[in-house]
Amino acid sequence: MLFRKVYGVDMGSSALKVYSHQKNKVYQERNMVAVKDKRRVLAVGDEAYEMYEKAPDNIEVASPMAYGMIADIMKAEVSLYSLIKKIHPYQWFGSVMYFAAPADLTQIEKRAYNSLANGGWLQNNKVWIVEKPIADAIAMDIPLKKTKGSMIVNIGAQSTEISVIADGKVIISKALKLGGRQIDLEICSEINRANRLQIGTRTASRLKTSIGELYGKKEQLRKVIGIDTLSGLPREAVVSSEAVNAAIARPITAIGNEMKTFLERTPPQIAYSILKEGIYLAGGSTRLKNIDKFLADFTGYGVCLSEMHETCTIRGVEKMIKDRYLQEWAVPVKQKKM
Repeated sequence: MLFRKVYGVDMGSSALKVYSHQKNKVYQERNMVAVKDKRRVLAVGDEAYEMYEKAPDNIEVASPMAYGMIADIMKAEVSLYSLIKKIHPYQWFGSVMYFAAPADLTQIEKRAYNSLANGGWLQNNKVWIVEKPIADAIAMDIPLKKTKGSMIVNIGAQSTEISVIADGKVIISKALKLGGRQIDLEICSEINRANRLQIGTRTASRLKTSIGELYGKKEQLRKVIGIDTLSGLPREAVVSSEAVNAAIARPITAIGNEMKTFLERTPPQIAYSILKEGIYLAGGSTRLKNIDKFLADFTGYGVCLSEMHETCTIRGVEKMIKDRYLQEWAVPVKQKKM
C-alpha cells in the first residue's frame, strides 16, 4: 500500500461519504446522479440534488442506492468516481478501498462492491468490506472483543439496520425498509390529508428538521407551497407541528416495535448485557429531536445516541484504516474468476 491511496467509503442512500487517509479528511456529498434520456450524465452529487423534484420528465435524478444496497452499479460508480476525482484528481497506482456495507451480505452482493471499484472509470483497486455495525461500534468505542452483547440501531435515509454484536462479531442483524425518506413520505401524506395539499419530499424534509419533534409540546406553524389536490393549482398553506409530529411518530413507532421484537428473541444473557449498556443509536435520521428518549421509553432500555449521527459509520472506517489491529474486521473481496 506504499504507493496506493487509501479510502474509506460509505455509500449511503442519501449521502456519499469518503475518507481520504492521505488527506486525513472525510468528504461528503449528496449521493445523486442526474441522467438525461437514460444515457447522458448531466450532474452528480450536490449539483444533481439541486435538480431533484425540479427536472423535466426526460431527466431522471435519483440515488444509485436503495434501502442501503447498491441498486445501480453504473450510477454508483459515477457518483464515487466524481467525488474521488475531486479529492485526488490523479490516480497512478490504483487504491485500497474499505467499503462499509450491511451485515450478512451474500458473495454476489460483496462482489458488487468489487465491480463498483473496478468497473470503468475506477480501475486496479483493492477492495475490503467492513460490516456497518462493526464500523459503528468502533466509532462509538465499543470494545468489540470484550462486549458480551451490544445492540446497535442505525437509522439511515431509506433503511434501518438493527444488529447485535457479541464476542467480536455480528451475531444477528436485520435490515428494515424504514428511514428518513419513509418519514418524509408520511409527512407528505399527512399534509395531503389535513390540508389537501401535495408537497415534495424536499419540503417534507425541511418541515421534519425545522418543526418536527417527538414529544413536541409547543405547537409551531410553517408556511409551505404545494399543489392543491382539487384545483391542481399552486397555493400556500399553513402546516402545524402537530401534523408533522404525528407523521414522524408512525415510522419511528414501527422501528421501536421491531427493536422490541428483536430484543425478545435475543438470548437472556446477551439481552442483560444490552440492558446494562443501553442501545446504541446512530444514523442521519437520529437528528430528530427526542428520538433517543422516545425509543428508550418505548423499549424500556436505555439509549446511547451518537453525536456523529450520519458520519458515525465512516468515522469507524477511518479508525480502522488508522489502526492496523482493527483491520482484522475487514474482509478482502476478489472478483470471481470465470
